[in-house]
Amino acid sequence: MSLNEELLHRRHASVGHGVATATPVFADRAENAEIWDVDGRRYIDFAGGIAVLNVGHRHPKVMAAVREQLDRFTHTAFQVMAYESYVELAERLNAIAPVGGPAKTVLFTTGAEATENAVKIARAATGRSAVIAFTGGFHGRTLLASAMTGKVAPYKQQFGPLPAEVYHAPFPSEETGVSLDESLRALAFLFAADVSPNHVAAIIVEPVQGEGGFHVASPAFLRALREICDRHGILLIADEVQTGFARTGHMFAVEHSGVAPDLIAIAKSLAGGFPLSAVVGRREIVDSVNPGGLGGTYGGSPIACAAALAVLDVIEEEQLVARANAIGERLRERIGSWGRRNGLLPISAPRGPGAMVAFDVLREGGAIEPDGAAAKAVTVRALEEGLVVLNCGATGGTIRILVPLTASLPIIDEGLDRLEAALALRADAK
Repeated sequence: MSLNEELLHRRHASVGHGVATATPVFADRAENAEIWDVDGRRYIDFAGGIAVLNVGHRHPKVMAAVREQLDRFTHTAFQVMAYESYVELAERLNAIAPVGGPAKTVLFTTGAEATENAVKIARAATGRSAVIAFTGGFHGRTLLASAMTGKVAPYKQQFGPLPAEVYHAPFPSEETGVSLDESLRALAFLFAADVSPNHVAAIIVEPVQGEGGFHVASPAFLRALREICDRHGILLIADEVQTGFARTGHMFAVEHSGVAPDLIAIAKSLAGGFPLSAVVGRREIVDSVNPGGLGGTYGGSPIACAAALAVLDVIEEEQLVARANAIGERLRERIGSWGRRNGLLPISAPRGPGAMVAFDVLREGGAIEPDGAAAKAVTVRALEEGLVVLNCGATGGTIRILVPLTASLPIIDEGLDRLEAALALRADAK
């Protein structure tokens, strides 16, 4: 029995069934865009810990900052005794957040905490309680975040009543067949039939849907939401948990539209693999919450703050915003060529801004419908080829690529070679 097999047996015997793991292998060490498992096999990483590792595994600058902080202190709880790194990180986030005015920041630990606290802030600022989200959106797994998430299985089923006053409108995208006009008309129907706009605290939207299949919110859609929010006194929350920190070719994906949200929820690649999230928003909105209404024991951990400050340095010094666009062009060109190739599974054209790139594995026979089973099989075969890559989407039919922005071009090309092999019609094709 291999060490991977032994650990898998122990995992099944000891870890709750509700926590899923996409691969049956166990990590031993990692460097930039490469991972080695406990049996010594090397993998190219196209998952990036689900968009957490924009600066790669164990970036030297991040690791040095963490080691320095470890030698000073690891925890005080910011609510008990504050520390400079929290304040400095807030200052730097305030300076770059595109919220249309002076900003303030509150730090947390997880993406779900960020989206939930953005809603708490919006409710405090507006004196309203309802929230509107979109089908296909993903905002986390806590109860309120699950309620806002626009997908039932596996995020809502089995968990009984979810928090009230959360409403959904269809997300417009070419892939789902929902037009901008249809989405806005459905939102108007929602206001007429279910909830008055004067009762809505916030509309929350991902500029690019992550788990939902990398569907891009068009600039026209985001501008329309901004106008609706302004007209009715509603706050616009951009969920940038998966899209933030250079992934899409801007520091934040909402910048592609020129729209300024009122609040931004961030996490994932903020701290290069260390648990950290934040809500950044217009100063007067964030300050609407009374002292003690926000926070958390581990929120803004000094270790994670040190890592995040280093991450921001790396993004600037290594010009990762521009690099995301260059990587994206390379990915789209190569994937686009596969759609014209015989001998490969049928796929859609690649989509997504910057280096947040995805494509659908389609049903055979000329259909344009994504095939969830086929896409999952591709990820399994990719792992056999030595590539870690994930599927997503409403039916799981989308292959998403979240390779670290620090990956070398030869490593990216090697990963694409392995993905192409996994798309071969014959399961044993190399």
